[in-house]
Amino acid sequence: MKRFTKSFISCILICSLLLLSGCSLSSKDKPESETTEKVWEEVEVKPSTSPNEPQQETEPAPEEEITEPATVILGDDRPEVYLPYLEGKRVALFSNQSGIVGDDESKGHILDALIEEGLEVKAIFSPEHGFRGNADAGAEVDDSLDESTGVPILSLYGNGHYPDDESMSTFDVLVVDIQDVGLRYYTYYITMYYLMEACAEKGKSVVIFDRPNPNGSYVDGGILKDDYKSGVGLLPIPTVHGMTLGELALMINGEGWLSTGKDSLDLSVVPCENYSHSTRYSLLKNPSPNLKSMKAIYLYPSTCYFENTVVTVGRGTDFPFEVYGSPYLEGVEGNDFTFTPVSMEGAASPLYEGQVCYGKDLRNKSEDEIISEGICLDYLIDAYNDYMSTGNEADFFGNPDKAGKYWIDYLSGSDELRKCIVSGMTSEEIKATWAQGIADFGKQREPYLLYGD
Repeated sequence: MKRFTKSFISCILICSLLLLSGCSLSSKDKPESETTEKVWEEVEVKPSTSPNEPQQETEPAPEEEITEPATVILGDDRPEVYLPYLEGKRVALFSNQSGIVGDDESKGHILDALIEEGLEVKAIFSPEHGFRGNADAGAEVDDSLDESTGVPILSLYGNGHYPDDESMSTFDVLVVDIQDVGLRYYTYYITMYYLMEACAEKGKSVVIFDRPNPNGSYVDGGILKDDYKSGVGLLPIPTVHGMTLGELALMINGEGWLSTGKDSLDLSVVPCENYSHSTRYSLLKNPSPNLKSMKAIYLYPSTCYFENTVVTVGRGTDFPFEVYGSPYLEGVEGNDFTFTPVSMEGAASPLYEGQVCYGKDLRNKSEDEIISEGICLDYLIDAYNDYMSTGNEADFFGNPDKAGKYWIDYLSGSDELRKCIVSGMTSEEIKATWAQGIADFGKQREPYLLYGD
């Protein structure tokens, strides 16, 4: 009996040691949960390979459900958010033909939507091209009345930057609902800036119904220098700033760019839902008469630099900003595409009206390729070199103003781009000179971003 007891105790001791040894090995490097997970990952379940054992039929795996991306909801389609800012107040509206609620024709224009909500809309402010968006670039637009509502339309383009005191006294809060394309030389943000400044001075509130930026997925171009502020460039930002109007307005207010000082404006933004800067968003309405397609909008950051040079971007055709050419490039190799500008709505008396222009057609490029390139300077550089090869004496960049500045200087934010092209620099070399400014701007704008990348 003693011998049995002694043997039994020995067995118990040996088993205990073995168990302790096994536990220490299994948990040496990883916690139990990680070890177990690793095991399940590595185990491969195989069907029976016995020739005499019938194979069981297995049901096919269910097809993976494809989830469609959530629909982008615009700021003007969120009355539950914006009505508390507006109820009981006199409202002014800054908008144009692009202010369709939710970019859905069935929902009508934001002007009608505000009135249907029972709000008192006292005035409409219109930008370049007018409230209906059919005036030529740079043309003066007169005050008028909206035919369907009788609300006064007050033009802010050609009649002075600021609304007069009488106009400012008619409202308490300004609503901004207008489609921008995210470029420093696209003038809608400039009109918004002056309205913001006037509202800050008079103690008025501003509420922005935000919209997507179709060129919002990248930042590119040189930073505007103070000496080159103009009607096509007002703020120290890159050509392509990558922000929505709501984000840009927050930056204007937060950086103290208004003459009234930092955070001097009572500003609110009704953001879009289900939107990020990388969202590819197609616009319902042309934002201006000569941006007639999404491809034109994507090419605009590159081809607008041709404005007021000896090369036209196709104003007076059905595809402006998607082509470029000039009568001077006739017979120059590689400029085989031809077009003839004619006068039309939004392009009265275009450059080279009635003349055959020789150049290049960019419509065969995919939208993905255009966006991935960012600002493509090769078009401008190639056209400059081709023109110089003809021996024409006229300056490629047109005529300078009294200050010695060319239009491309105002568009690009300084005289550096023009001088770089003349000196023979490549597009890669020129864009390298922008890199530090773009990086600094990226950090500066970060606090004002409402959407991820």
